[in-house]
Amino acid sequence: MYDFEFHNPTKIIFGRDKELLMGDVLKGDAITKVLLLYGSQSVKRSGLLDRVKDVLSRAGVGFIEFGGVVSNPVLSHTRQGVALAKSEAVEAILAVGGGSVLDEGKAIAVGALADVDVWDFFVGKEVSRALPVYTILTLAATASEMNGNSVVTNEETKQKYNITSPHVYPRVSILNPQLTCSVPADYSTYGAVDVIAHVIEAYFTKKPGTRLQDRLVEAIVKTVIDSHNIIRQEPDNYQARAEFMWTATLGLNGLTPSGVGQSSFPNHMIEHSLSAIYNIAHGAGLAIVMPAWMRWYSDRNPAQFERFARKIFGVEGAEAGIVALETWFRDIGAPIRLQDAEIPAADIDEIAANAAQLAKLWGIDDLYDQAAIAEILQLAV
Repeated sequence: MYDFEFHNPTKIIFGRDKELLMGDVLKGDAITKVLLLYGSQSVKRSGLLDRVKDVLSRAGVGFIEFGGVVSNPVLSHTRQGVALAKSEAVEAILAVGGGSVLDEGKAIAVGALADVDVWDFFVGKEVSRALPVYTILTLAATASEMNGNSVVTNEETKQKYNITSPHVYPRVSILNPQLTCSVPADYSTYGAVDVIAHVIEAYFTKKPGTRLQDRLVEAIVKTVIDSHNIIRQEPDNYQARAEFMWTATLGLNGLTPSGVGQSSFPNHMIEHSLSAIYNIAHGAGLAIVMPAWMRWYSDRNPAQFERFARKIFGVEGAEAGIVALETWFRDIGAPIRLQDAEIPAADIDEIAANAAQLAKLWGIDDLYDQAAIAEILQLAV
């Protein structure tokens, strides 16, 4: 174990119909007006948006609706949300949706109290304050409901960057597994890939000698695989949805990397360029990058890759474990090669140049320069 600090201020309310408590939650925090943020028409078709508006009205909480958040949320829409939050003098953000909605909500929360452009915070300006954020989650994947991260794409510059700040942890997040039953099958698959990526990044790049964290990661990966396999066959299976939802939250709420020493997120760094340039689903991009990166990196930490193969899939050898993970990705419908997502191999240099900018911002460009990133992407052809 290595020295660390762990603090997670988010309150989780988990269970059936718990979204009906949000009005009382906000009233209890003396919030009288929120920006009600959501994405597609699905929250309207399901009746969720109407239920949320009803409980807000019953609690005497005013709301300004702002829909239209897209998968891989974009800066232009975020800026519109910031302007609306300022002009309407909202006191908090209520984000209803998946990780994209929650991430944009956090960015709006930062921008609403800033006198500079919100993008400044994605390229290095420190966040000093933000409006309080509340969430009702409808898609399990990113753990944005319980972390201090926000990812937004600048569609003009093709940069997909992040804010990481304690000021954007949600105050309260409501997780009702029932709300995930209507998620399209492909997005459930991409969510599963994303959760696995969240935990294995540090698992493979950390310092050795952290048995507890290794076992936590392995439990999360195995639970994701088991629960998702059930969900594919039984989309309305509440227990499988519940296990998957909470596992996804634990995957990136700060618990698993605590005490592991220095680690990095190279798969996410590379994938951010894929989804920024080609607007593919984040989990789809990770399914392409992960096996390629694992093959490129495995010689640097062979014992850990061999352990992963043995503990997760019951096979021997690093390559056998990589093949097993790659095969599972393919079996659940995720792309595993660039061409599966219609990304030309001829674009690898452009992708690598884009990703190298983020590697520098994240301080991992000593290992991941443009040439190294291109090598990794060549393994995904």
